[in-house]
Amino acid sequence: MGIVSGAQLVAFGIAALVIIVIPGPSVLFVIGRALSYGRSVALLSVLGNSTGLLVVMVLVSLGLGAVVAESLLVFTVIKLAGAAYLVWLGLQAFRHRRAMHVEDGGTGRVTVGRLQAVRQGFVVGVSNPKAFIMFAAVLPQFVERGRGEVTAQLLVLGTLAFLIGLASDALWALLASRLRTWFNASADRGRALGAVGGLSMIGLGLGLATTGRPR
Repeated sequence: MGIVSGAQLVAFGIAALVIIVIPGPSVLFVIGRALSYGRSVALLSVLGNSTGLLVVMVLVSLGLGAVVAESLLVFTVIKLAGAAYLVWLGLQAFRHRRAMHVEDGGTGRVTVGRLQAVRQGFVVGVSNPKAFIMFAAVLPQFVERGRGEVTAQLLVLGTLAFLIGLASDALWALLASRLRTWFNASADRGRALGAVGGLSMIGLGLGLATTGRPR
């Protein structure tokens, strides 16, 4: 008998897909990166962000999710740290909006290096308190305790959510980067896209900072 059943995978996969495809912090972050810096940086940000979420999933599976879910102090610290980082990234994108330009189908010149893009995405993903709450609240509902190996079940189901999120965010990045190419058909559009991308990340950060604690 496997760690999880096919029915578990299908049921949780559907639930995870419904939750993930609805634009949230990760999606808005990726769209902002695509509009501000283009396809390459957006996809690297997706990789970093998804890796951060994977770390969150592992921590939740090992029991740390309950700490965040129950401690208002821990939740608030993580929330404000993530919000502040998003605002800073948005300000940087807005500041460099005049230098934004796309060439050769979307690769272009960017002001963010590859490792930097991955690192920034990771910080956003791992500091997203909603990820802790989602994994802590949703994952346990699909665990069959009678099968045993509860932690292993959480890890397997969480990995499925990670893969769905990775594919979904990558699709958003590709779609948004195509829109960025259209914006960069003129200098005015190029400056506008930098402003839109930067402001979207700033707005996301401010929105995250003002959201209440999930119950």
